[in-house]
Amino acid sequence: MLALFMKGGPLMWPILVCSVVSAAIIIDRFVALIRSRPDVLNIASRAKGLCKEGRTEEALKLCESARGPVARILAIGIHLRHRAAEERDKLLSRAGARIVRQLDRNVRVLAIVGSIAPLLGLTGTVTGMIKAFMRIQEFGGRVDPSVLAGGIWEALVTTVAGLGVAIPALVAYHYFEGRIDDIASDMKDAVAEIVYL
Repeated sequence: MLALFMKGGPLMWPILVCSVVSAAIIIDRFVALIRSRPDVLNIASRAKGLCKEGRTEEALKLCESARGPVARILAIGIHLRHRAAEERDKLLSRAGARIVRQLDRNVRVLAIVGSIAPLLGLTGTVTGMIKAFMRIQEFGGRVDPSVLAGGIWEALVTTVAGLGVAIPALVAYHYFEGRIDDIASDMKDAVAEIVYL
């Protein structure tokens, strides 16, 4: 594996950095999203039931003791229940945006890695082909194929490495964006019901 890496030339190092960065972000966001979604529907329905019965303090304690963005925004909504509607909506909107930003942290970096890695691979392809053609020129067009192998290896290895980093990064980016949109939608629905009650 190391021999293959070395045959890819100097552009393999930035591709390696991209792969390490994207792997770290993917692991971090998976953990964050798994923690952010414990029993969303159960907490929202229990809090709603308690608010219907007029037991808002119990609903508040339930939301504060639970994990996840839906419970956090519900707790904020219950805290703000005595504020004027316009002020309450503004504060809830700000709090919701802040919670979504925390979930979305570093996810855009995956899109950047997904864009840069194939370009690095393409650059490696171009430099590898330049080396191959320089060898052809050196030997006056009569070249043994083994002489060209180094440049062609570099071209192929960097292309594959760049795509190998970009594809998982882009898949993870779109997956996380979808999950974060779902959580934001759950937060809006849950807080709208609590505010209405």
